[in-house]
Amino acid sequence: MRALRLLNWKSEPELTEVDEPSPGPGEVVVKVGAAGACHSDLHLMHDFTAGAVPWNPPFTLGHENAGWVHTLGAGVTGLEVGQPVAVYGPWGCGTCPRCRLGIDPYCENPAGAPVPGGGGGLGLDGGMAEYELVPDARHLVPLPDGLDPVHAAPLTDAGLTPYHAIRRSWPKLPPGSFAVVIGVGGLGHLGVQILKATTAARVIAVDTRPDTLRLAQEYGADEVMVSSDGTADEIRRITGGRGADVVLDFVGADPTVRLGAAVARTVGDLTIVGLGGGTLPVSFFGVPYELSIQTTYWGSRPELIEVLDLGARGLVKPKITTFDLADAPRAYQQLSEGTLEGRAVIVP
Repeated sequence: MRALRLLNWKSEPELTEVDEPSPGPGEVVVKVGAAGACHSDLHLMHDFTAGAVPWNPPFTLGHENAGWVHTLGAGVTGLEVGQPVAVYGPWGCGTCPRCRLGIDPYCENPAGAPVPGGGGGLGLDGGMAEYELVPDARHLVPLPDGLDPVHAAPLTDAGLTPYHAIRRSWPKLPPGSFAVVIGVGGLGHLGVQILKATTAARVIAVDTRPDTLRLAQEYGADEVMVSSDGTADEIRRITGGRGADVVLDFVGADPTVRLGAAVARTVGDLTIVGLGGGTLPVSFFGVPYELSIQTTYWGSRPELIEVLDLGARGLVKPKITTFDLADAPRAYQQLSEGTLEGRAVIVP
């Protein structure tokens, strides 16, 4: 079968021929219907070197995947051949307390995982191929009626990651609250939708690209603004001088994390989701009192079920551009250039 594989660090992926996988006991082969192209894949291609993570190439890319059950390994129950499913991307050990709760990204026994701190498309073969081998049936979530694999695939990361970040801040987002979304790209445009679908907060979207802000308005943002030297003052004005109850930074660069701290309210949340590598000095008078600052990584399996439900009901819908497998490198080029609106989805 064809597969888009990263063969070495600091290199572009290559479309190659590999053997079709066969499931062992407890494993499942999924016929891939769609695989999302993620900005974090660019970091794999261009930034990582040996030792940066506890695994190395070669492997097939694609950690946002959905499709249909193709072959069941011995002992697998609860799934049927042909059943539409989404693949839960992070693969932990399955036995530690976190994994038993379905929080595989925070697995406390990475040595017992199929690949430490990774999963399909992250150290092991992912979904940018005709078939994907999933090492444990528990990583498959049946798709609800009304949701096809093309729209489900990006929800497994680009939807799940902001959903987790927002869900943990629900108590701080009652009527009268404000949420700021910094960066309305592949994750941020879904973050706006999730905020509108699950909270009563007024949503302020910030980006450097006017076209992207128009997309944020289409998805329900109450205020949009092009990032500038006056952005923090304008957000303070809109929020009555108090600042935002929750700030979600989907960029994570130095300027955005500083903006997040500048506009956050006391006893608020600043959650850094983006991998921009920015840092924020923290001192007694440097940030608002009792401002909680955290990073998050992916989300839990129960949260994925909730995200897929929102998707099936039309409350959260990724803006997608589809590419066939041979054109996947072009999708990554557009993603790197910043010319891709929403999310790229590869359809093998």
